Amino acid sequence: MLNRLKNLFRSKPNLPPANLGRLEVDMHSHLIPGIDDGAREVEDSLQMIRRFSELGYRKLVTTPHVMSDFYKNTPETILPGLEKVKDRLKQEGINMQIEAAAEYYLDEAFEKLISDKNLLTFGDNYVLFELPFISEPPNFKSVLFDLQTHGYKPVLAHPERYGFWYNDFEKYRDLHDQGIYLQLNMLSLIGHYSPETQKIAERMVKEGLVRFLGSDCHHPHHQELMDLARRTEGVHQLIDSGKLLNNTL
Repeated sequence: MLNRLKNLFRSKPNLPPANLGRLEVDMHSHLIPGIDDGAREVEDSLQMIRRFSELGYRKLVTTPHVMSDFYKNTPETILPGLEKVKDRLKQEGINMQIEAAAEYYLDEAFEKLISDKNLLTFGDNYVLFELPFISEPPNFKSVLFDLQTHGYKPVLAHPERYGFWYNDFEKYRDLHDQGIYLQLNMLSLIGHYSPETQKIAERMVKEGLVRFLGSDCHHPHHQELMDLARRTEGVHQLIDSGKLLNNTL
């Protein structure tokens, strides 16, 4: 996979690596061990956090999946896991701030968490959530309304990956104009998910619709690909744009 992506990348401008330290904060990752499809053991967590530090990040907001039918995480599973990671960071002398929120899947359980005001947030009451990849949920608009009326700031995870919007780019503009914060996955800009995803990601960057740039890091291989992504024009443009909010967290 890495060799295939390197071959793809050779056809792109070979820019110098962007300084990811200018982002300061990554707000989408899966670093708490054993509770979703991210880190398996705390040693995996430490390996990835060390690399984030080498890349210049000062803070991580890790976001385990919360899905009612698969990853049934709650604050009671997420926060103790966070403390375990923080304890090991201290023992190992790794200087990195780390907090936890969640990546919520839009399902019925998510609606109840909103009404109960029982969501893990980050920064200025931001809530990271994702959609099914098959189709736009029928309750999408009502969930956005509920989030905002309850005082939350919705952050839509990797909208460039939702193929059901690829022929309706106006949807991205509408969400942006409605105050929905769009979070782009860095690896989308090297075609890691698909060439179509890359095209949408690049267009989102060009039109100034991206407010958060996230790693969506699940394992160390993702960080190898980040080294490719930070040479793309898209990452350079985002970091230079002054529109990203990562460093406000």
